[in-house]
Amino acid sequence: MSRRTKRPARAVILVGHGAVPTDCPRSLVAGLKRLQASSRGRPAPGLLAAENKIRGWPRTPETDPYQAGLESLAADLRRRLPGRLVLTAYNEFCAPSLADAVDALVADGVRTITVIPTMLTPGGSHSEIDIPEALAALRARHPQAELHYAWPVDVELLAAMLADHLQRASGGAPL
Repeated sequence: MSRRTKRPARAVILVGHGAVPTDCPRSLVAGLKRLQASSRGRPAPGLLAAENKIRGWPRTPETDPYQAGLESLAADLRRRLPGRLVLTAYNEFCAPSLADAVDALVADGVRTITVIPTMLTPGGSHSEIDIPEALAALRARHPQAELHYAWPVDVELLAAMLADHLQRASGGAPL
């Protein structure tokens, strides 16, 4: 008899940009870009299939170091956020999408989800437009869930982190 593992009540989704794996055929990426350009806001035939083919492309740390880096960051967050489930999602080129990650969590009974992007500075289209639009659609689809967006990042906090990083990177020498 199998026992279902109890899911935490709260989850965090770390959203990254996503990257095309180095061994993915360039013709596949070029075809996706052509379909995106021709769609102009309307669903172009074959667009979803092309997106899914690239998102589902097999990856290794060698072929997609971006994914490996985001997963490493998520592993560190898991250690720092005990009792919370931490998942990754991607805006493009890599699976799962934000919608897929939220859908899976809600299906597993998670009702409080906080989304945090790795795009930290103001002005980016993913963090200011794409993610909020996706969250609005997901809130409508999952009214039983609380979806929070941990953005924008406090610029002073970000500057302090970067200054600390620079100090450590210089071996403590004056900058």
